[in-house]
Amino acid sequence: MKISHLVVLMGAALSVLPAMASESPKLILQITVDGLRGDLLDRYKHNFAENGFNYLLKQGAYYTNAHYQHSNTETIVGHVSLATGAPPSVHGMVGNVWYDRTQARLVYNVEDENYRMLSAMAGVDKSTEIDPTQKTALNDGRSPIPILSTTFSDELKIASNGQAKVFSVSIKDRGAISLAGQMGKAFWFSKAQGEFVTSNYYYSQYPIWVNAWNNKKVANGYSDKQWQLSLPQQQYTLVDPEASHKIDLAGFNNAFPHPFGSSDSKYFTTKLTLSPAGDELTADFAKTLLAEEALGKSTTTDYLAVSFSSNDYVVHMFGSNSLETEDNLVRLDKTLADLFLHVDKQVGLENTLIVLSADHGVPETAPHVHDMGFVEAGYFDADTLLTKGVRQRLKQEFGLGDEVISLFSEPYIYLNRDLIIEKKLSLAAVQAAIADEIEKVKGVEMAITSTDIESNRVSINRVSQLVINNHHPQRSGDVYVVFSARKYINDLEGLVIASKHGSPWRYDTHVPIIFAGYNIQGQRIDRQVTPYDIAPTLSNKLSITQPSGATGRVLTEVSHK
Repeated sequence: MKISHLVVLMGAALSVLPAMASESPKLILQITVDGLRGDLLDRYKHNFAENGFNYLLKQGAYYTNAHYQHSNTETIVGHVSLATGAPPSVHGMVGNVWYDRTQARLVYNVEDENYRMLSAMAGVDKSTEIDPTQKTALNDGRSPIPILSTTFSDELKIASNGQAKVFSVSIKDRGAISLAGQMGKAFWFSKAQGEFVTSNYYYSQYPIWVNAWNNKKVANGYSDKQWQLSLPQQQYTLVDPEASHKIDLAGFNNAFPHPFGSSDSKYFTTKLTLSPAGDELTADFAKTLLAEEALGKSTTTDYLAVSFSSNDYVVHMFGSNSLETEDNLVRLDKTLADLFLHVDKQVGLENTLIVLSADHGVPETAPHVHDMGFVEAGYFDADTLLTKGVRQRLKQEFGLGDEVISLFSEPYIYLNRDLIIEKKLSLAAVQAAIADEIEKVKGVEMAITSTDIESNRVSINRVSQLVINNHHPQRSGDVYVVFSARKYINDLEGLVIASKHGSPWRYDTHVPIIFAGYNIQGQRIDRQVTPYDIAPTLSNKLSITQPSGATGRVLTEVSHK
């Protein structure tokens, strides 16, 4: 009798295992729209269809008041914050580039000379990876090792004993590598080759399906075509009628239509990324990955991150209030609807937990805001930081010349600490003198020294706290320069772009957060939250360990089973 009772109990236990497995989503789909400021979805939603952004807005838990709590709102900083649930003071990615004192040069955030690209001559995004002082390309190797915290995807892989499939796709290498973490697989787009690539950190050779996709030369399908408006012009919303401040890159035009040119022209693939085509290529590759890697087909929760980069490039070139930005989001809406359809067919949206956010916000163009009456809006020339007052003070107080400043790489001034030690000077005093003089420069809001941050001597307000949260002792500079609201610094090589993010001001910290799909109640939540909350919330939802450095809080509207 005892044995028979045991058999019955064992049978009952086994019978509930499938139900227990189904209590977790089969797939986490994390979508990042590069540079999607928090208000833009509401602004443009009347032009969206039902199954893309509006599916998320109406069926999802939509957090309208999400702000980053760090000051340098750049791509890698936001992406890694999304992945780790932590600020750069913890995860270490203080900017797209930083000055490595041990190598005496700028380093790119995910460069790693130990892991070469699998594709020969795959190239890199030279616009962010040229040392402006050396004029030399930085290392082409790529890996996630510079990230100093585990990611949600790492913890998912660990919790599943390695069974979870983890993938990340983006046009940008930093957009893909950040969310894949150290244990997933990342693919990004090579403008040089017109295909998706990776490094030997992830694979010794490409999977067969990747070679097959690349061999189709999907990008070449845009050859001799052009980006045209997808709606009648009168249907668009807040349109800046002036095109003079927009950037015309190599005949791409500063007004519609925007011709891509022939596939063999020099800037063909670059132009694709400056348009909806970049997102369409990303989604096509992601859909292929979804099917070929059979994501969401096992009892273990899988993870796919897709970072759409075109919005960021379009805003940089044309401005957030342009026809181009709205039309790009209208096209992305269709791209998302198609991606969701593929996910629904393969996994089921009811079995998929979708989370959408952005890595940073964006401002309007300075000329547009200036013409509307904000007279201080404009561009700031980095050369004006080293004013006569700065030079005189360095000379008079310390006997130092310009050589004491190793580099200005926005937002940081890096000092020649070896020279300061050699002259037996106080680093804190030199930093303070420079900061004091720079704060007198018109267009500078504040300058904060690393010594003051590390000594807890900073007067705390919202902006200075964000600067503190951005500080990492080994990677941050000696003086953090905060430019005034609506002041956009020119590129160090003289390139003026229409709009530039990277500030601690609200237009750059504000992003949307939306959870939808698996077990999510549709609602709009207006209390202030932060994107650091996403990784802890996903971890709590799956009952796994949070990323090692996570500081965010669990969002209760999403966390319930």
